[in-house]
This record gives sequence, C-alpha cells and structure tokens, in this order.
Amino acid sequence: MARIARLPDRVANKISAGEVVQRPASVVKELLENSIDAGASKITVAIKDAGKELIRIVDNGAGMVREDALLCVERFATSKITGVEDLDSLQSLGFRGEALASISSVSHFELKTRTAKETLGLRFRYEGGVLIEESGVQGEQGSTITVRNLFYNVPARRKFLKSNATEYTHIFEIVKSFVLAYPEIEWRMYSDDEELFHVKSPDILERLNVFYGDDFAAGMIELSEENDYLSIRGFLGKPAMQKRRKLDQYFFINRRLVQNRMLSQAVQQAYGDLLVERQTPFVLLFLAIDPSRVDVNVHPAKLEIRFDDERSVRNMFYPVVKRAIQLHDFSPDLAFTENDQLLSGQPENSAFRKLSFPDIPHRAITTGDLYRNYREGSFSEPVIPGASVHRSEIFSHQASAGYTFPESGLREADEGLSSILLAPLYDDDVVPNPKNSEPKIWQLHNKYLICQIKTGLMIIDQHVAHERVLYERAVDVMNQNVPNSQQLLFPQKVEFRPWEYEIFEEIREDLYRLGFNLRLFGNKTIMIEGVPQDVKPGTEVTILQDMIAEYQDNASKLKLDKRDNLAKSYSCRNAIMAGQKLSLEEMRSLIDNLFATREPYSCPHGRPVIIKLSLDQLDKMFGRK
Repeated sequence: MARIARLPDRVANKISAGEVVQRPASVVKELLENSIDAGASKITVAIKDAGKELIRIVDNGAGMVREDALLCVERFATSKITGVEDLDSLQSLGFRGEALASISSVSHFELKTRTAKETLGLRFRYEGGVLIEESGVQGEQGSTITVRNLFYNVPARRKFLKSNATEYTHIFEIVKSFVLAYPEIEWRMYSDDEELFHVKSPDILERLNVFYGDDFAAGMIELSEENDYLSIRGFLGKPAMQKRRKLDQYFFINRRLVQNRMLSQAVQQAYGDLLVERQTPFVLLFLAIDPSRVDVNVHPAKLEIRFDDERSVRNMFYPVVKRAIQLHDFSPDLAFTENDQLLSGQPENSAFRKLSFPDIPHRAITTGDLYRNYREGSFSEPVIPGASVHRSEIFSHQASAGYTFPESGLREADEGLSSILLAPLYDDDVVPNPKNSEPKIWQLHNKYLICQIKTGLMIIDQHVAHERVLYERAVDVMNQNVPNSQQLLFPQKVEFRPWEYEIFEEIREDLYRLGFNLRLFGNKTIMIEGVPQDVKPGTEVTILQDMIAEYQDNASKLKLDKRDNLAKSYSCRNAIMAGQKLSLEEMRSLIDNLFATREPYSCPHGRPVIIKLSLDQLDKMFGRK
C-alpha cells in the first residue's frame, strides 16, 4: 500500500500560510501590494486589536469581475504573470498567487469588489478557505478585503504572536513604508476606530514630517544619480538623526520594499566614522534596475531579492552614497543637539601632542561652505577710532591681538566678565584691517575652541578634532607608505606582558608603516628606536603600551579592519587632551588641519567635532525674535 498521499487543499493552504502569513503585518503587506497593483489612488487601512481581530483594506482600484474574484483566493491563481519568462520582466508587486489563498485559509475572510462597468458589486465570504456566502452588494468601484479572527483555526500560530504593541508596530511600519514609497496615492489609517493619519500630499518630504515630526525633512540629504545600469534617488539622514534600530532604513528596488544586507552595509560604510557605535543612519532610497537583473522569487514573503551581479550594483551604489555624504556640512546646530545623547562621551586620558600635519600625497582637501564661513568670519565692520566700543567689539579686539582668557576659562559671574571687560584694547591709531585679519578664536576652559563665523558661532572640541586629524594622517601613512618616523637619540626599552606581546606581533608590520621603528631585544622585550612625528618626546613607551591596550579593547567590542583599529588607537592616545592650553597659532593650525580632513564633522569613534550656533538662534534666546 502506498505511503505517500497528496495533501488536501485545505491542509496545503494552511502550510503555505505559515510562510506567507507570519503575523498580521504580513497580511497587511500582501493586501496593500494587491491594491497598488490594481491601480488604486486611494487606500484606507483599518485594524483592531493590532490586526488580530480585524484587518480591512479599502481601495479604489480596478476591482474584479466574478470569475476573477472567485479565482483570486485559489492557490497559484494570479493575473500578474502567465509564464516563467514573465519573472524576468516583472513590474507588479505580487506574482506568486498564494497570498489570498493563504490568508483566507486561516481567517474569516470577506471580499467586496466592483469594476467601473458594473452597477452592482459582489460580496464573497470564506471561513477557513471555504466559500460560505456569495451575494450582490452596493459599493464604490474598487475592492474591500476584510480579515477577521486571524489564525482562529491555527491556535499554535496565534499563541506565538507578540504583544499588541509589538504587532501594531510591525503593521504601522509596513504601512508607513508604502506611504513613503507611493506618494501619488492618498493614504488613511485607523487603529481601533481612531484615525492615525490621512496623507494626501504627494511631497515625500511632507510625508516624512508627518511620521517623524516637524522639520524632520530639513535634516535630509537628497540624492539622485542615474546611468544606463542603475538609477538611485531618495534621501539620507544626517548623522545627528541616527537611530539604534534599522526599521528606519527603507530600500526599494523598482518600488518594491526589500531587505538587502549588501545595501545596508554599503550605506553604513559610506557614513563611516560619522556614526556612533551601533547606530544606523536614516535611509529612504529608491533603486531602479532592469527587472531581468533582479530575482524577486527568493522567499514567499517577497522581502528578499538577489542581484545577478551584486558586485556591480555595490560598485555603483556605494560611491554615490559616499559622495553625497562628503559634500554636506554635518556639524550639528546647538539648538538641535542640546538634548541629544550623541554628545555624551567618556573623557579621554591622553598627553599633549604636536599639531603638525605634514602633507600626505593625494590627501583630499575639504573646502566646504562651513570652512569658508569660518575663514570669512573675521571680515566684519572695522572699529572707527574714537567711536564708542561695544562689548562684542572688545571680544573681537582681544582675539585679534592674541590675548587669551584666564586659564580657568570663561568663568561665571562678575569676576570672569570683569577680567574680559578690563582687558586692553587696540590703541586708537592701531585699527585692524578686516581684509587681512585672521578668524577670531577663543579657547574655553582649555577644552573647546570658539570661533566667530559669518552666520554666528562655531564650537570645536579640541581633543576629538585633533583625533580626527591624526586618524586620517595615520590611515594615509599606512596605506601610502609615506615616511613618518623620527629617530630617537636614546632608544627606549619596553617590556611587554604576554598578551601585549601577542598583539604587538599581530600589528608589528603596520606599526612600522605608521612610523614606529622597533627592534627585538630579548624575550617579550623591544627597543623603540624611532616614532611617528606626532609622538611627544618622553612619552614613547607609554604611547605604545596605551595603543596596544586600546587596540585590544576595540578588537573585543568592534569589528574593525586591523589598520583602521590601529589608526583609531593611535589617534585616540596621541591627541591633545582636554585641559591643554593652546596658543592662538596652535588653535588656528588645528582648525585648518581639521578642515583639510575628509570627514571633519566627527571623530573616528563617531562623536561630533563641531557644533554651530546661528545668530538667529542667539536672537531668539535673547528675545530679539
């Protein structure tokens, strides 16, 4: 007797439902795709009890005649394709012909539909995939699908659904992604009879503000690039808007929402050190590519895709994103960041280092609007001899004359103010020429550099600024093998502990490239005969040991390339520390070198380097506006 038997359709549909209908959000996604494929210009989503009790999708699409309506809930029945060759030119979101059959088999399912040619609509009711009622009904053109009591006949699946808050979040995220992807469609959503949103505007930026708050769109970087192989358009979020969750990353391939690790990793790498550890940037990107180059038939959920040449896609995608990021000013405004947790960081313990930054071949120069703003910030109105002098002019004169604030920094109350107000000014016959003046810079508490710029104020963290400078120099030196060592008059001996020596052996070659001239001297002992030019004399041993400790710490917490890890460890341990007093020339040199880096707005660990405060913001703070 044969042991193998064909499963009944009802059983097969329930098994299929386990792949297609994983949770209420899966139902919403499949039904919305059908509405979009039907050409709807208005779509309404209504749910109750996070989709467990009710999911209703109403659209004004083409609707269906009776024959199509009956077939649409059959397995492998679809209007999207007719043969396997159609998969190579697929333009629709749906194509598998499984969704409605799977959904109806695990719910109380109702379909109402009417075409433009018909005066009366049709209504079909199913329980567990079995048709139990057919009738005529009045209604507008389009289709309304109602799914009640999802998984009522599959208690094991219903049992493993998450809390209402979790399931609601998944549904909302799916709907939001479609609202952003299809701005030509008017969208409305209800949850437990409460309207959540009603979006009519076709402007994607306005839709972003609806979901993320007023002025969210102002922090977007618009991106657009097209060639014969691939077109890319959309928006990237500034680093200050980064999140810990990847739900706020939307990738659409031919307007299909997808999840693709290569695209996510390429974006992450393009932002690089602008991101804080374990943070992800906001992404809303649309990629258009020949459908024959994409395989969408990977999984029943249709979220995964494969490119026929993933390397070519990445080689085109990554530079476009990287260039868009590099061309923008990422320094956060003070008003935006005053409650931002990204500004918090651990204090650094490092020694003073030189601020020199020798030229590296092929090093990129950043000459953006902010740097020009800073360089032109001193070109203010000249002081007329004999005229009354305002307090703001006292600050300007003092900086131009090379005066610095007391070592304790800008102190509060009268003592600090009096020490500034009583500082000497220029003589009447010595008036600075604004055309030849250098940018005005002050050092606050030997920790921050305050610079006057044309649009207001720029504040720089001197430690992380120097860290960025040293990091990029270290990367360039190691990659380009630029001579960077200065010999010591008296070599220094270092005795390593066993774990330190293991790390030393691992990075020994790159230490040499960086500028450390090291010679073995017995068991787990080396002699330092030369060091990079930035290492302060007398600190050679401490710096090397600190770098090895930092390297190990980074290796245990982060997945970094070996040279990148070494460069970060080197820059962290060599950068000038907070509390170190700098001369006016050192401050100017540091700022100029910072803006000569490729990414001046964040340190190698992702902390912000620059914060701006505009004159408009100051005016508002003082009640002028």
